Amino acid sequence: MTPPPTDDGIQEMSFPQREYHYGVEGKPRCRFFDLPRSRSSALPMLLALAAFLLAIPALAADYPARPVRFIIPFPPGGGTDILGRTLAQKLGEALGQQFVVDNRGGAASLLGAELAAKSAPDGYTLLLASGSFAISAGFYKSLPYDPVRDFDAVGMVATQPLVFVVHPSFPASSIRELVAYAKANPDKVNYASGGDGGINHLAAELFKKMTGTRMVHIPYKGAGPALTALLGGEVQLFIATLGSVLSHVRSSKLRALAIASVRRSPTAPDLPTVAEAGVPGYEATNWYGVLAPRGTPPAVISALNREVEAALKDKSVGERLTAQGFESATSTPRQFADYLKSEIVKWARTIKDAGINQSR
Repeated sequence: MTPPPTDDGIQEMSFPQREYHYGVEGKPRCRFFDLPRSRSSALPMLLALAAFLLAIPALAADYPARPVRFIIPFPPGGGTDILGRTLAQKLGEALGQQFVVDNRGGAASLLGAELAAKSAPDGYTLLLASGSFAISAGFYKSLPYDPVRDFDAVGMVATQPLVFVVHPSFPASSIRELVAYAKANPDKVNYASGGDGGINHLAAELFKKMTGTRMVHIPYKGAGPALTALLGGEVQLFIATLGSVLSHVRSSKLRALAIASVRRSPTAPDLPTVAEAGVPGYEATNWYGVLAPRGTPPAVISALNREVEAALKDKSVGERLTAQGFESATSTPRQFADYLKSEIVKWARTIKDAGINQSR
């Protein structure tokens, strides 16, 4: 069941329970350290371990002792940048140290992610990851980092709901009618995306796979041109962020069919989810969360998670995120780590099933 909203309006993310296997023949990749057999040789190791464990609470109490670098793997000025800067400001105010935003756009966010992965795991470098972080694992033949083993999850921050929108001339007013029309007219429905491998492209491919429909992908150089094409009737369908199309839906320039998220959006509560509208199990969400380099002290991770959750409960933060089309979302570090793994698996499978050629 989907958990109800909390009193402050923030919904805690619900995550699918899945099992993951890594390594050869499904065996987990783990390393075990053999303790020395003699007591005399084991004692120094045990003492060192005890000293380390006792130092962890002190580390959390002193954190942060200097400014923290907050990497945003996108250029300044966009919605993701505004989200990251809003969060960085609140974290700085709460923790008494500046969280310095470092915009590292380019290469589909790979540059920023690589920089974070190779930084010291001391809590002084953080990464604002998004859905593209999970997609990249299946879209690129190789990455300069491992999206699971090289990062520790801090927590979810927000989601950006996607919505199925069609041109008013299109003869479908619901998801069921869209599926029926696409099946009766294979390869006659053109859908737009902001480019190969983007979230709106893969959301459509996942929909095709789950409904057994055939539709034609028309990629554009960005979500803006794709939306313009839909408004002009060049294409019939676009799976867009809700915030970018809501005004067009309200003015009847576009028709919204359903929300792609797992739950309805508070911004458009009358719109059903795709799962409710006839495709059980369908879900595609553009999400955002905070990651740290693998090996960051657990006490620091916990402290950051608490402060992120507190920041998202701030009324001014909520208003600013809503204005940019975001919805606040919180999670524990473990929940976010599990969700990230599930997203990597889902989009890698979608890319393979759709026959999308991996880049580089």
